[in-house]
Amino acid sequence: MQRENTLVFFDIDNTIWNFRNEIPERTVAAIRALRKNGARAFLCSGRTRGYIRHPALLGIGFDGIVSGCGTMLEYRGETLFYHRVPPDTALWAVSTARAFDFRPILEGVEFLYFDDADFRDDPYGEKLRRDLGSRLRPITEAWGTWEFSKFSCDTRGCDQAAGLTALAPEFDPLIHNENVVELVPRGFDKGKGIQRLCALIGAEDVETVCFGDGVNDLGMFAVCGTSVCMGNGAAAAKAAADYVTAPLEEDGVWKACRHLGLI
Repeated sequence: MQRENTLVFFDIDNTIWNFRNEIPERTVAAIRALRKNGARAFLCSGRTRGYIRHPALLGIGFDGIVSGCGTMLEYRGETLFYHRVPPDTALWAVSTARAFDFRPILEGVEFLYFDDADFRDDPYGEKLRRDLGSRLRPITEAWGTWEFSKFSCDTRGCDQAAGLTALAPEFDPLIHNENVVELVPRGFDKGKGIQRLCALIGAEDVETVCFGDGVNDLGMFAVCGTSVCMGNGAAAAKAAADYVTAPLEEDGVWKACRHLGLI
């Protein structure tokens, strides 16, 4: 079945690959098959571009990338849009987060920033060190010189609600749990990123399908014609999705693509 007017958007973590960056072979096969059928495939991630570099991921083949919860848009190798947190807002945001003992990770196009002491013996900190290498830089030593479009915080042991209230004038929170929150500039999310991308490439009146697993996918679930939640997804994402497929490691992407007639 030819799908020339279909755009399909894929979250990365826990949708395409797991915590160990392992991608099921049938996930790769499904994405390549739907593109062969004429559909256009896009990554749509909360990760910023500085953390979307893995050759196995990009080597699957995508027509574009919506990254940083819609703060950066790429299509066929061209950057169409980028929103950077202004330097004065960045300084205010990091200082405010620190005032509530939040441990921030600043996420940009080229680099991510965190202070090593904040994530010592932390599994996610170890993953960032392993995955990013020289693309990971310290916050304190690079004070005020950062480039980022969103940030995340470890809020364990902190008054998360009070800190988020203080940051609310400039950032919308995506609360994963009591320990982890993403902070996205107001007016941005994955769904708005998809809408802006479609307008920029002249694809407003097409079929849209999206795959995700978590709370930062709710924006794209709201705007796409068909939303698919992975079987390993969060309860809120499952409740909002049009279709719940099998878990990532049980070929959920492949099975949903078959169910929807994309392949």
